[in-house]
Amino acid sequence: MLKSIAAAGAALLFLPLVAQAASDTPVKIGVLGDQSGAYSAAGGKGSVEAARLAAEDAGLVLGKPVEIVSADFLLKVDVGVAIARKWYDEDDVDTIIDVPFSGLALAIADMTRTKKKLALFNAASSSELTGAKCSPYVAQWTYDSYSLGRGPTSGLISRGDNSWFFLTNDTVFGTSLEKEASAAVQAAGGTVVGSVRTPTASSDFSSYLLQAQASQAKVIGLVEAGSDLGTVIKQGEEFGIQARGQRFAALMATIDAIDGIGLKAAQGITVAEAFYWDQNDETRAFAKRFFERMQRMPTQVQASAYSVVNHYLKAIKAAGTKDPDVVMAKMRELPINDFMSHDAKLRADGRVLRDQYLFEIKSPAESKGRWDYYKQIGVIPAGKATRPLDEGGCPLVGK
Repeated sequence: MLKSIAAAGAALLFLPLVAQAASDTPVKIGVLGDQSGAYSAAGGKGSVEAARLAAEDAGLVLGKPVEIVSADFLLKVDVGVAIARKWYDEDDVDTIIDVPFSGLALAIADMTRTKKKLALFNAASSSELTGAKCSPYVAQWTYDSYSLGRGPTSGLISRGDNSWFFLTNDTVFGTSLEKEASAAVQAAGGTVVGSVRTPTASSDFSSYLLQAQASQAKVIGLVEAGSDLGTVIKQGEEFGIQARGQRFAALMATIDAIDGIGLKAAQGITVAEAFYWDQNDETRAFAKRFFERMQRMPTQVQASAYSVVNHYLKAIKAAGTKDPDVVMAKMRELPINDFMSHDAKLRADGRVLRDQYLFEIKSPAESKGRWDYYKQIGVIPAGKATRPLDEGGCPLVGK
């Protein structure tokens, strides 16, 4: 009997030591992105630096400096999955951010359910992440295929641009975004006259552009991103597509792509984004800090890398733990406030409710210099930019 009591007492003494040892590990955030391929300028090392800025601003979290680690998944899902698994299983990474590849994001989301680790995607776009394949450990921070598909479409159709042809990147990102955009066009009374699938990182889109031109659609919806978007627009300008009366609408634009294209080719294109560096004093202040480190203005992906890390660390401080279930509940409870978010909310399905902004790209004559590229022509309120909660099919809704 005395031996049993002694053993129990020893166990009780040991338990706090185990708990204390677990809480002694610093918060570690993994930025898993494309650092060398088509999407590297939109996120890449800029997303890593934005995450570092947020960690620096947070100071000590649970008594220790936050650790930021990063890796390039080389646009290969199997490589990204291997990195994520190692980070979760061996390297004590608490959450993964960025992931500009929906196929990889869906694989990581599936992983989070069994490993009980967080994935806070600021670059992945598939609406499935907050739909039927949602996870209690996943957030989709910036945009999704639903919001991107409803960005330029409704505004242009209201102006009479009601026939559309899509050039679509042949990935999960591309097909899901085209599906959402097509539904938005048809719901607004427009028609989709055709589409064509395009490869990633191609140097020649001429045959696809000729098909779009031959369709005589009023709008050519570009479901492309990163350097692919730039290549398409440059080649479209060479063919004189917009000069002949067809309009380009870029459904997944980032300012780095516009910078690479130049205003001569990009002027007049309609884009929708969650952030632009020159919107107000707050966005300009962040952009100045970012520019000092990267010598370029931040994209919406890089700005949201800061935003998601900032809110995650606030939630850990408020909760007093980095337990994923507790932290996720706190992230939903706290309003999201930073330079790109004003009382935004994280819903039960993992989607952040935030406004999207409609921009038109300036002409060279309108621009005051490099990075002065957008003029805001509208706001898409969060309620309209975000899929209704009961339409996604997320099994977490209502629980």
